[in-house]
Amino acid sequence: MSIPKEPRQIMINLMYLVLTALLALNVSNEILNAFKTLSTSIDKSNRSIDAKTAEVYAAIKESENVKGQYEKVHKYKLQADDIVAKSDEMMKYFNDWKKRVVMAAGGYGKEDSTFPDKMDNIDATTTLLVEKKGGDTVQKKILEMRKYLLSQLPPEDTATFGKTMPLSIEVPKKNEHNPTGDWNIANFEHMPAIASLALFSKFQNDVRSSENMVIKRLSELAHTKEFVFDTMAAVAVPKTTYALQGDKIEATILLAAFNRTLKPTAVITQGGGSKKDAVNGAIPWETVAAGTGLQTVKGKVMLETVQGLITRDWSFDYMVGTTGASLQLDKMNVFYIGVDNPVTVSAAGYAVEDVYLQLPPGATQTGSNGHFAIRCTTPSTSFAVDIMAKSKNKDGAPVKVSTSIIRVKTIPNPIAKLLGKTGGPMSAGMFKAAVAPLAVMENFEFDTKFTIIEFKFSMLPKGGDYVPEILVKMPAGGKGAKFMDNALVASLQGKVKPGDRVYLENIKAVGPDGKVRDLGALIFNLN
Repeated sequence: MSIPKEPRQIMINLMYLVLTALLALNVSNEILNAFKTLSTSIDKSNRSIDAKTAEVYAAIKESENVKGQYEKVHKYKLQADDIVAKSDEMMKYFNDWKKRVVMAAGGYGKEDSTFPDKMDNIDATTTLLVEKKGGDTVQKKILEMRKYLLSQLPPEDTATFGKTMPLSIEVPKKNEHNPTGDWNIANFEHMPAIASLALFSKFQNDVRSSENMVIKRLSELAHTKEFVFDTMAAVAVPKTTYALQGDKIEATILLAAFNRTLKPTAVITQGGGSKKDAVNGAIPWETVAAGTGLQTVKGKVMLETVQGLITRDWSFDYMVGTTGASLQLDKMNVFYIGVDNPVTVSAAGYAVEDVYLQLPPGATQTGSNGHFAIRCTTPSTSFAVDIMAKSKNKDGAPVKVSTSIIRVKTIPNPIAKLLGKTGGPMSAGMFKAAVAPLAVMENFEFDTKFTIIEFKFSMLPKGGDYVPEILVKMPAGGKGAKFMDNALVASLQGKVKPGDRVYLENIKAVGPDGKVRDLGALIFNLN
């Protein structure tokens, strides 16, 4: 730009520059009032978060007084005590800074003792936090508090919580005004006094939100179920429940622990669902062998505890022998794709180690001595399994003892559940405590597991606008898609309230066969 030669033009240009500078320094009342409203809103949010944290904190203290829970809960209660105390100190620390800024800006207003009289004062923050390096102390306190909160978590949670914890320091970008990227300059230089109050309220909000995250996690750890055992006994479980002469006999011998004062009940599904009560903590069972081949006995064990009803499935197999050759399935009369299908095979007149199976193409087997695991890849209604013996016939060929036709099916879809529910009413508190939906296999005898790899979260807040679908996807190396895998979803989960409607849709899971299954949707009405 060329410099004008006429004195009059030079004077006009200088006046224009001065006017521009004055306009830049003159912060409008609308902006100042906006900062005032923002500061008030954040303070209100802080009180709301504080109330939620107090509820979780009270639950931990209450659990400590439950019979038999003190030893387990006490350490988490002590941690919570310290976290709450340090968080309160941080809140007071930022309140003190607010007061210092207001006093440096000329004191509180006559009509409003909460905000400064001169809300547009830009010298107070610059002097206190930039020139006198007060911002260095603020930054150090924030980093120390963040490090402390993360140290209160189990090591396996530190990385995950570190990514989502609001209390942190963001490194500012370098620019013409701040060539060194100084945090103090970026946040406090020439900042109106009222704006600095809003910023300190934001720091307080970060403290309360981070405190709530950690206290909530400690509550989850404190409420995990744990049992005390007072008796030990030696138990021998045979791997072979039917043998011929020459067969190898194997058993697993272990030391079992149980509580003689507990009174679980076993429900046996065979014979109309009979019940057997425990005697000194153990449940006796007997029957008379009937039928031939593999017999499976299964049912449920139920125990009433202070944490509620505990139910576990159980099953065992035994073989009822007969003459001739037979093939019996250890689990059921169907092979499933993608899992090991255990079978027990024997042939009368042959040593068990001399009996083997001959399978159609596309199937593989492992095992020996009459116990085999078969894996299939293709559905079939006529899967022919030949039972062979190593002995040779007069023509020198292996002996085919028998053939069994087995059906081959795909593993059925699991059922999506959240905290054991498939939808309907749920308390807002329960939903906030949920970690992730699970894929549950019901009434399926095989020990197999499905992993939910993704789902879409949406919600309709009571009296609010619909929140459209947000994809929650399992991270690489994860063990299932969780709410915390998406920071926005985790934030929305923590804000739900009675009357909200929550949707978990397009739930997808993968099982041992590697195929992606669509498990539909879960819809909850929070109360």
